[in-house]
This record gives sequence, C-alpha cells and structure tokens, in this order.
Amino acid sequence: MTAAVNSFGLSLPDYPWEAMAPYVARASEHPGGAVNLSIGTPVDPTPGLIQDALRTAANAPGYPTVHGTVPLREAIAGWFERRRGVPGLDPKNVMPTVGSKELVAWLPLLLGLKPGDVVVRPKVAYPTYDIGATFAGVTSVATDHLDELDEATRSRVRLVWVNSPGNPTGSVRDAESLRALVAQARELGAVVASDECYAELGWGAWDVQRGGEPVPSILDPRVAGGSHEGLLAVYSLSKQSNLAGYRAAFVAGDPVIMANLVNSRKHAGMIVPFPVQEAMRVALGDDVHVQAQKDLYRGRRERLVPALNRFGLEIKESDAGLYLWSTAGEGTWETVGRLADHGIVVGPGVFYGEAGNGFVRVALTGTDERIDAAVSRLTAAS
Repeated sequence: MTAAVNSFGLSLPDYPWEAMAPYVARASEHPGGAVNLSIGTPVDPTPGLIQDALRTAANAPGYPTVHGTVPLREAIAGWFERRRGVPGLDPKNVMPTVGSKELVAWLPLLLGLKPGDVVVRPKVAYPTYDIGATFAGVTSVATDHLDELDEATRSRVRLVWVNSPGNPTGSVRDAESLRALVAQARELGAVVASDECYAELGWGAWDVQRGGEPVPSILDPRVAGGSHEGLLAVYSLSKQSNLAGYRAAFVAGDPVIMANLVNSRKHAGMIVPFPVQEAMRVALGDDVHVQAQKDLYRGRRERLVPALNRFGLEIKESDAGLYLWSTAGEGTWETVGRLADHGIVVGPGVFYGEAGNGFVRVALTGTDERIDAAVSRLTAAS
C-alpha cells in the first residue's frame, strides 16, 4: 500500500523560495531586524472603499457566476478604455480570475495544448510560465524573439507569453515591438497571452504622471489592429490596489477563446467569490487610490536607487513595476549573501531562469520605515 501511495502526486521542482531560508535567518540577526525586499507582496493597507465594498457584499449565500457579474465586466471594459487605451471592449469577452497566477498556471491546459506543442516565455521570467507548460505536458522554450527559434520549434508554437512590464526585470515592450510579435504569432496560429499586472507602475519614459507614455496593452488598437483574434490580456489588482489577499484579477480578449475559457472554468468550478467581484468592481472605478499607491512606490524607489548604487549595484532595465533588477558583477548568491549580512533580503535572479544569474531583484514592497532602514544600512556599508 505504501508503494502505491508514494506513486501519486505531481513531479514538480521544489518551490524555489525555500532556498532563501538561511539568508532570511542571517538577515534577521541584524540588530534592527531583517528588511525583506525579496517578495513583491503589498504591505500598505487595502483602500477603505474597497474594504467597504467587500463588507457590503458579504451576505452572499448563492453561488457566484464564473463569467463575472455584468456590472463587474462592464467596469473592466470601462477600465480598459480609460486606463489602457482599449476602446469598445465587449464585456462578454471579459472574465474575473482567482488572482492572475492561477490563470498563468492553467492557461496552457485550458487552451487544449497537447504534448509536442510549445509554449514560449521570456528569457528572464516568472517561474509559473514553465509550471503551466508542465501541467499541460507541453514544452516550454525561453526566448524574447520568435526569430531566435529554429523552424522546427517555431512550427510547434501554440502559446506565446508576453510579460510587459516584466517581472523581474521591469522591461517594457513598446507598441511597435508588440505589434511585430502579434503579427508573427498570428502567422504561426499561436495565441499571445500578455501578463500586464504592473502596467500602472511605469517610471521614467513610462511614468504617465511625469509626462511619460502609458505602457501599451496587447489589446491596444496600435498592437492588435482591428481584431483581438488570438490575443489575451491578463491583469491583477494585487499591485495597483493592494488586493493580493483578495485574489482579484481578470482576463480579456479573443471572443472565441474567452467563451471556451468561461465554459471550461464552469466545469472546473474556478470561480471568484461574489464579495471579491464587488470589491473589484469598486476598485476599478476609482483611480485616486491607484495614484496614491503609485506615489508611495515612487518615493521608495527614488530613495532606494541611489543607495543601491552607492553599495555597488547597477540597476538594469527596471523601467516599470515594483522591482529593481540589479547586478554587482558577481554571482547571484554572493550578492544575496552580502546584502543579508547587512540585514537586507533580496530575490535571487537565478530563480527567473539561467539568464538571471548575476542579478538580484530588489522589491519596493517595504513600508517607508523598512525602506528607510535599508537605505541607512546600504549607505553605512558603502
């Protein structure tokens, strides 16, 4: 019986963050405690109007709808037009998801991909893209340009993941780059799924509040042309609205694919709770709290960047999002260890693929007090 029981279960790699335990312990020995800037989990309060919406909708004895309430889907469509430059999105082609990570993990399976098919993901990428390919039993290939693939591989590409702004690099693909990728994918008959959850957090040339250009969506007419065929945009409210604990996200795009996703998720019971749907609806209708949160992150970023530079870290890319993609020109774990000695925990670049070796990811998701503590320690060590 024991042998039979042991034969069950998925064969997946160990969750990578377990490897950070000794470095967290090392940093915790610092007299002021650890400053953990390794994981991008929000630390600021969920805005009051969103909490109020959740409470108001708490009496929810019936089953919620997989497709999402009509008012929620209308709010998502309105948000796409107002904030993302995507006019006229039909609310039928929108669906809430239980956070964006579950969609990333299950999309290859839900799209019906089969062994032999190829999923393309960025060279430096969030590990869940690979896990999703594993769940579906298909092949994952890392590249930022389809032209880099040989013809045999290109002919098997069925799904292309775009992550712009990128995690962990903070890189942004402009509309021209996205349009070229969409054209190539359509020629191959592949779906392009764009993970856009950091889109509101542009800096420099992408900082709208400082005169920059909005980060483009895959559904933007400049990218998609006159059709959303073969395109899916994925977005999460975790970052912009501090809703990571609500698991509040959505997907929108190709009408045929969306209808199939809705049907499949009905069979699987993949449903966002009604109170969370209401909280999402309210969050998407209010831009004030989004701006306030971005201002907090901007201030933390502006304090942290020069301190990291003084410590000897060079910031690469990092044009948007919640992370500073940094290198000291040494091995990843050496940098992680040196920072831990000063009570600072960062994310190892090797967690994001071979191309991440030599880098660390420094998150802006610390309270002002913790960010200031990090700045003080980095300055003292310089």
